[in-house]
Amino acid sequence: MTHRTTQHTEKNLLGRVALVTGGSRGIGAATALRLAREGADVAVTYVNGKEAAGDVVRAVEALGRRAVAVRADAGDPEDAAGAVTVAARELGGLDVLVNNAGVGLLGPVETLTPADVDRVLAVNVRGVFLTSRAAVAVMPRGGRIITVGTCMTQRVPGPGGTLYAMSKSALVGLTKALARELGERGITANIVHPGPVDTDMNPADGPYAPGQAAMTALGRFGTAQEVAETIAHLAGASYVTGAEFSVDGGHAA
Repeated sequence: MTHRTTQHTEKNLLGRVALVTGGSRGIGAATALRLAREGADVAVTYVNGKEAAGDVVRAVEALGRRAVAVRADAGDPEDAAGAVTVAARELGGLDVLVNNAGVGLLGPVETLTPADVDRVLAVNVRGVFLTSRAAVAVMPRGGRIITVGTCMTQRVPGPGGTLYAMSKSALVGLTKALARELGERGITANIVHPGPVDTDMNPADGPYAPGQAAMTALGRFGTAQEVAETIAHLAGASYVTGAEFSVDGGHAA
């Protein structure tokens, strides 16, 4: 029997422009590179990681695509919407928005201050809403909105996650409502829920990693690239909207 190996070379996103918020590292950086490999020009936002964002831009350009880094704090209303304006101006439009920027704040509910609540909701909820609203205003038919949620919207395995889980759960409602509102325009909206993923923020060799890995069916952390694969698929899919996708190694199984 002859086995044939086929290499995927089709650029499904050729000529499209994507904005990845929080794209200087982790899932955001992996997503920016994956979209570029699919043919998209990519804008990424960052807050403090200017050098890392520059590295992502250079990596995208090395793949033959255009790229730009935009400093934007998702918790600032003007920045959240302004990132879309800059990306569309610099790259000539916007077809794909990946809402990846977010903050995680864990701790006993009685220790969380009003300032903590305001910051998490400003970044994880209001920022996503305002960036999506700005994107909708400039997206053509066939636009894609993909939001990064968390496996904790489906299963909270232990204490300390009240604020984070609440903020990310709000994005499920936003995604489904956007799908209904934008369907007539041919714009889709979906949400991806990563499980434990090996990043700087939550390394696979960190002190809490063994317990997190044990909560998955596969018994391991995922990679940023594995999450980016699903995001890239949704960026090219035309008949998928209002849906939730778990990329969590069976955390919610």
